[in-house]
Amino acid sequence: MPQAPLRRPRRASARSLGLSLALVSAVAFGGSGTAAKPLIEAGLSPLHVVWLRVTGAAVVLLPLAYRHRDAFRRRPKLLIGFGLLAVAGVQACYFASISRIPVGVALLIEYLGPLLLLGYVKFVQRKPVSRAATIGAGVAVTGLACVVEFWHGLAFDTLGVLFGLGAACCQVGYFVLADAAKQGKEQVDPMAVSAFGLLVGAVALTVFTRPWTADWSLLGGDVTMNGHVLPALLPAAWMVLVATVLAYLTGVVSVQFLSPPVAGVVANLEAVVATVTAWFLLGETLGPAQLAGGLLVLAGAFAAQTSRPAEAAVPEPAPVERRRRLTSR
Repeated sequence: MPQAPLRRPRRASARSLGLSLALVSAVAFGGSGTAAKPLIEAGLSPLHVVWLRVTGAAVVLLPLAYRHRDAFRRRPKLLIGFGLLAVAGVQACYFASISRIPVGVALLIEYLGPLLLLGYVKFVQRKPVSRAATIGAGVAVTGLACVVEFWHGLAFDTLGVLFGLGAACCQVGYFVLADAAKQGKEQVDPMAVSAFGLLVGAVALTVFTRPWTADWSLLGGDVTMNGHVLPALLPAAWMVLVATVLAYLTGVVSVQFLSPPVAGVVANLEAVVATVTAWFLLGETLGPAQLAGGLLVLAGAFAAQTSRPAEAAVPEPAPVERRRRLTSR
């Protein structure tokens, strides 16, 4: 009994830290498309921009990977899976999507992931899901439906929408594998998950994108962002250091303090950040229905923040056990 008052603040503090890190991650991730699009429009292919982003971040985090090198020996499947799904898969599908449809729309489609994540947790892992997290995901998906204007028969480029859905499926792996890293006896430090995930993703993308075929001299020139000319290295550096290194580190750590469904729905804020930054920096405007959809995404994220992890019902002790407990007292 005397320890109960101490546990609540500790849980509340951990939850607040997790939410803060999830918000930082969402804001950092949200600027990736806005920084990448000028490079794509300048002549780099979406896959080569992805390779630049992931490989640059992997190089930055090499010291962390070396420091946690034993993690790869202990949980190789986890780290390889994270690299292939949560890094290479998500980024490749997302960047292919923004090459065909607006940044905000692509990212909002990607964030169907939280709904898919809830289904995975509930029906595959057979774990209870809190009502608030479910409501938050439902509200966010309603917002996504408004953004893509499904009543017009998906007026946006069909292939771009399909790439966005592919990113949503890969995003499930991001939260599931980040959560798996803290489970079992062989737990993996979240810093190691990020560092090795980016390293594995960089290797996989190198095989498929053949970066040596790209014209990297473009990085030494200028790009245009909404009519303004700026050095190409500026959006490239932002994309690597902020939208990748900072985003992955804070995002993976946040899952250590939050359940995957809650972290997934809070991450919907990334879509709002992307929409706003694309509006101001790229001149991509959305209609009233799409703006209303963005507000619904915000509402869904807020609903998830107010949730608590659902707990499975604890069965009542059998009558014999009750009598034993009473007699033992």
